[in-house]
Amino acid sequence: MNKAKIFSFLGLSFMAGIFGASFYYPHIVASFWFGLLAIVNLIVWIIFYQHKIVSLIFFALVCFLGGVWLTTAQLEEVIALKQETQNFVGEVTVVKEPAIKDRMQKIVVATWTLGVQEGHPVSKEEKFLITTSAYATYHYGDKLKVSCGLELPQNKDTLFDYRMYLAKDGIFYLCKNPKIESLPIATGNQGYAFLLQMKQRIEEKVLYFLPAPESGLLLGLLLGGDDQLSQRVQDNFSKTGLTHIVAVSGYNVTIVAEYLMLLGIFLGLWRKQAAWFAMGGIFLFVVMTGFPASAVRAGVMGMLLLWAMKNGRLSNAQNSIIFAASVMLLSNPLLLRWDTGFQLSFLATVGIVYLYPVIEKYSIKKHGLSFFSEMLFLTLSAQIFVLPIILNDFQKLPVISPLANLLVLPVIPVTMLLGFLMLVFAFVVPPLATVFSWLTFLPLRYETTMVDWMASWSFSSVAVLNFSWVWVVIWYILLIGILFFVKRKRQSAQEVPF
Repeated sequence: MNKAKIFSFLGLSFMAGIFGASFYYPHIVASFWFGLLAIVNLIVWIIFYQHKIVSLIFFALVCFLGGVWLTTAQLEEVIALKQETQNFVGEVTVVKEPAIKDRMQKIVVATWTLGVQEGHPVSKEEKFLITTSAYATYHYGDKLKVSCGLELPQNKDTLFDYRMYLAKDGIFYLCKNPKIESLPIATGNQGYAFLLQMKQRIEEKVLYFLPAPESGLLLGLLLGGDDQLSQRVQDNFSKTGLTHIVAVSGYNVTIVAEYLMLLGIFLGLWRKQAAWFAMGGIFLFVVMTGFPASAVRAGVMGMLLLWAMKNGRLSNAQNSIIFAASVMLLSNPLLLRWDTGFQLSFLATVGIVYLYPVIEKYSIKKHGLSFFSEMLFLTLSAQIFVLPIILNDFQKLPVISPLANLLVLPVIPVTMLLGFLMLVFAFVVPPLATVFSWLTFLPLRYETTMVDWMASWSFSSVAVLNFSWVWVVIWYILLIGILFFVKRKRQSAQEVPF
């Protein structure tokens, strides 16, 4: 087993530990069996450390137990929270760009409290969420004086665990009935604040040159998120299975990487220098989107691919997926169970990496492969792998998703290029920006019209009730079994002498 496969195996062991602890976590780390397993594992390795298989199993168990410990430590912190309402009066800092929608804005703030840990004074960051009107303007890094009652988030339905959704981002309390006073102090990372200011100026330019919903769609394509789209348009994108195009998926990042590579070469850079240029651009792109799970995963994989190209090696897609997942889960293990975006992003990539080659090979053998069939099979590969999560979380089946993706996705690269050129001219030569705004409007109008038209079909999406986790597990067991059977069949066919 080569080094890449070993690291992939260890990464999978780490994720298995996080998965197990996410579904069974009552004090498992403090249990007798956890400690016994760790001690036995260490003793066996000390005795047989020269045996490669034993060493691999030892490190795999270490990674597994590390995943369990890391996840349980965070979950215990959530479980130990006080249930009663606490009055809070003090100064806080806005630690994330406020999200504004439907005349309301959500502000994530943090305060630092002093405590004692193992006899030493420590400073602990506490985050909570403030919901207030959109009329007052707040920014990242603002210092505020806040008075409110801190309450634990309550889950209003069984489908969505709102409390854990916030807890995965370190937000444990809601600030009820807030009284807010802005202070003439600004803190925070100045570089990040500058990027957010640039993002805000870009949003202002797009909203100035384009009408809704086309402006909201372009902002989603370039910066991620659907905050500028109305609820009706968001529902239509959901019905047609096209929400991923405004979520900074791997598709968006791939387009950005290709354009940055071409730009670097156009500016006179060598191919390796253009790869560094593209990697820097991808990093800034992910930062400006606000680090959503899909963007981070796509950004990490995109930079790994560019790094491999720069060094003249093909990137191992499987290793890239596992590496990206392990890095994200190492920093936040709660993403695995309680972040639907993380789940959909990685499963879609896994589907494309493992299922698409099977469909592609069959299609070439039988009918040949055209651009549209390739787009269709890519969509189907991703959809088959994410479908159980969609049915479990949203209880809705987007029947026309393959057709919608086939009709809309080929236009997205041109739309993003024209939108980018419009923004460049908006800052440099405003009259030319008007011309490019009309050119950008045409593909955007096509996309929104197609989405509205297909979403209006009575069969565009079908309600699927009571699709439990049992069916999710069965679905993936069957998928893995089918892929394993196909792989063994291929290996058998290659071994047959002619």
